[in-house]
Amino acid sequence: MSKALAIILLLAMVIQLLKPLGLPGLRQRRDFWKIAVFAIAVMMLTVLIRP
Repeated sequence: MSKALAIILLLAMVIQLLKPLGLPGLRQRRDFWKIAVFAIAVMMLTVLIRP
């Protein structure tokens, strides 16, 4: 599941660079780093939850 999540977030970053998503906080191309920070936080949470 974590691999699928990583791929989805990576695709969202690429799409954000090509054409901004238009979501609140993601209206400009340079906001792709916010997706990366979210991805790191989700990965850390996944590692903490796994036994």
